[in-house]
Amino acid sequence: QVQLVESGGGLVQTGGHLRLSCAASGIVFGVSTMGWYRQDPGKERELVANIRTSGSTKYAESVKGRFTISRDDNKNTVYLQMNSLKPEGTAVYYCNADEQKEGRQFIHWGQGIQVTVSS
Repeated sequence: QVQLVESGGGLVQTGGHLRLSCAASGIVFGVSTMGWYRQDPGKERELVANIRTSGSTKYAESVKGRFTISRDDNKNTVYLQMNSLKPEGTAVYYCNADEQKEGRQFIHWGQGIQVTVSS
């Protein structure tokens, strides 16, 4: 059974920082692009950052220079370090795994974790 378990969310003041973690099980982590998405009520889910198996990364323009995504393949865990947080960063953050296995693509999602940035 696939599980992506997020942790590290919560309430922080503007300018503060948080570190999200996502522990994966039931997938082949080493062949998966891992990512973080976020969603505000009434809005579409958007990509925040992702990291490929090669270590290459992609960031939304709004978080470049403030957020850092990383992965530890030994722990099957992906992290999102969020610095200089802004109120518009308030959202539910979702861990995502894009698993490429046996020529097929499998997309997995975590349950989501709330991040609230107070002004």
